[in-house]
Amino acid sequence: MSAVVELEEVTKTYPGGVTAVDAVSVRIEAGELVAIVGPSGSGKSTMLHLIGTLDRPSGGTVLVEGRDVSRMSDRRLSALRARRIGFVFQQFHLAAGVSALENVADGLLYAGAPPGQRRRRARRALERVGLGHRLDHRPHQLSGGEKQRVAIARAVVGEPAMLLADEPTGALDSVSGAGVIELLRELASGGTTVIVITHDRDIAATLPRQVRMRDGRIVEDGVLEATR
Repeated sequence: MSAVVELEEVTKTYPGGVTAVDAVSVRIEAGELVAIVGPSGSGKSTMLHLIGTLDRPSGGTVLVEGRDVSRMSDRRLSALRARRIGFVFQQFHLAAGVSALENVADGLLYAGAPPGQRRRRARRALERVGLGHRLDHRPHQLSGGEKQRVAIARAVVGEPAMLLADEPTGALDSVSGAGVIELLRELASGGTTVIVITHDRDIAATLPRQVRMRDGRIVEDGVLEATR
């Protein structure tokens, strides 16, 4: 299998000498479902920013689909994010005054697709996450779990190679959260690489691979442990 993202001895140091990620190496293959798990301050949020090309490493190499992030201009990185990486956050970030369909269609604004095509693809994405019956509903008419599904549909409408989900169940009750995790499983089984950033060890334990972080370092990788 080919790596969708690979970090090689990556370090991220912020002004003041704070090292958030310290010499981390990890390889994530196409179609994997991975949890990056750790307590607050462990470096997992910085990992999200590095993997998602929202930030550049201080040292080492970040490769996204074989492309060296440090060698790319800001413009090329923005294009890479728009076409190849989807983001889902704990807070849903939906536009309050428009329908679920329009919220998802807006995920294609930077792809250059015409309006009719955006709406058709948005409809398919919402049907994919089980919300074909909620196309015209606005966010205030949706449950928390449904809002997160709309956010996931928006993230995958452009068919990205990689979906980064930052605490995707943090604002949900346990039943809705379990439904979102199951949906992420289905997306991974369909070929999308899904990386879940979480502090919740129980959620991480349900996923096929757990990369555990502490003090900016990887202290355990579940797949590596299982194959020894």
